[in-house]
Amino acid sequence: MECRISDKQMSIMDKLGILTDAAKYDVACTSSGTDRNGDGTGMGNAIKAGICHSFSGDGRCISLLKILFTNECIYDCKYCINRCSNDVPRASFTPEEVCRLTIEFYRRNYIEGLFLSSGILYSPDYTMELLYRTLFKLRREYNFQGYIHVKAIPGANPELVRLTGFLADRMSVNLELPTAEGLKKLAPNKHRKNILAPMRLIQNGITESKNEVAVYRHAPSFVPAGQSTQMIIGATGESDFQLMMVAQNLYDKFSLKRVFYSAFVQVNEDKDLPALPGGPPLLREHRLYQADWLLRFYGFHAEELLDENRPNFNVLLDPKEDWALRHLECFPVEVNRADYQTLLRVPGIGVKSAQRIVKARRSANLRFGDLKKIGVVLKRALYFITCQGRMMYNTRIEEDYITRNLLSVKEKLPAEAGGMSYRQLSLFDDVRFAARQQGISQLG
Repeated sequence: MECRISDKQMSIMDKLGILTDAAKYDVACTSSGTDRNGDGTGMGNAIKAGICHSFSGDGRCISLLKILFTNECIYDCKYCINRCSNDVPRASFTPEEVCRLTIEFYRRNYIEGLFLSSGILYSPDYTMELLYRTLFKLRREYNFQGYIHVKAIPGANPELVRLTGFLADRMSVNLELPTAEGLKKLAPNKHRKNILAPMRLIQNGITESKNEVAVYRHAPSFVPAGQSTQMIIGATGESDFQLMMVAQNLYDKFSLKRVFYSAFVQVNEDKDLPALPGGPPLLREHRLYQADWLLRFYGFHAEELLDENRPNFNVLLDPKEDWALRHLECFPVEVNRADYQTLLRVPGIGVKSAQRIVKARRSANLRFGDLKKIGVVLKRALYFITCQGRMMYNTRIEEDYITRNLLSVKEKLPAEAGGMSYRQLSLFDDVRFAARQQGISQLG
C-alpha cells in the first residue's frame, strides 16, 4: 500500500515546516522512562535521562524530532487546527522521508529520538500501517536504535498496533476529551470505546512482554517505556474533580506512565467551542499537573484533593498546600518520628527530602537547620512541622493565618517578559519547558 502524496511539488523541508508546526498542540511527548542501550550493530540508544526535549524549526538544539506523519485528516474535530473542514496547508511524508530526516538529524547531533503522530489519512488502518512501515524501516533497514515514541491510531487493526509496539519505546493513545459526552459534542467521529481498546491492548502487551522477558532473557520488548495519554482541558465543562477522577482511573486501570493536560487553545471559530477572553486556562493546567504529581508520587487519591461539593482547585495555592489547610487536624507533624507517607503530605517536603529525612534521623535528631540542608522548603513547611517537639516560630495553626502567610510567599510560575502569565507546555520551546518544570518542581 503506497502513501497518497498530494504534495509532490513540496521539498522535504517544506513538508517538515508544515508538519512540525502541526504537531505543536500535542504535548504528550516527554520521552524519559526507558534506559536501553544499542546492541552495537546500529546507531543510537535510548537513555532515560538523555531525551527530554524536542527539535525546533528555528535551529535551537532540542533532542526530540516531533512531527506529524500527515496533517491531512478525515475527521472534523471542532477543536483541531487540522480538521478536514479547515483550509490549511496540507502535507504528508512518506516512510522513507521520515527515516531520512531522523537519521540525518541524528548524525548531525540535532536529535536523539523521534516522536511521531499523525492525522487520519483515508482510514485508521491505512494510517496505522504507514506508521508501522515507517518504524519497521527505521529499525530494520536503517538500524536506528534510538528512542521512538509513536501514537497508536484509535480504530486501527489491533494487530497493526501490536506489531508497532515491538518497534516503539513508548506509545500513546490520546483520550482527547475527558468524557464521552465531550467527545460526542466536539469530536463526533471519535468514540470512547475505540480510544480505550488500544490502551488496553498496549497495557496487556506490556504485561505479557515483561513476563516473557523474565523467563526468556532475549524476548523482544513491547513498549518498554510504557504508554501515556493527553486530555484537552477547558474545551468542555468538566470540573477539576472530574478530570482528576478520570486520570486516577486511567492510572489504576491502564497502568499509564503519564497523563498530560493540554489547556484548550482556540484555533477555530465554532459555536460549540467556549469563548476564551482571558486566553487558554494555563494556570488551571498548571494546578492539574501539580495534582497529578500528588497522585503519582505522593500517595494521594483524587477524592482526597477534591469532591463534588468542592470540585475545583484553588488557583492561588498549590494542591498540597490547599489540602493541608483543609486538614489542619493532621498537623503539626514531628519530623523525627513521622513515617515516610506522612512526611510526603507536608507542604515543602518532596519525595527526595522525605527520603533524606528518614535516612538522616537514624543517626541523629534533626533540627530546622538540618532540614534546610536536606532540601525542605521551610518557608512552606514551617507551619506544619515540629523538630524535637518545637515549631520553628511561634505560629498559630489557623487556616486564615497560614493562608495569608503562604500567599505572601511568591510561587514560581511560568513567566514571560512584560509580566506574569501561564503559558502552555510546549516541547517546541525549551525555555517554556524549563520554566514549566521549574514551576511543577515547586510542589513539595
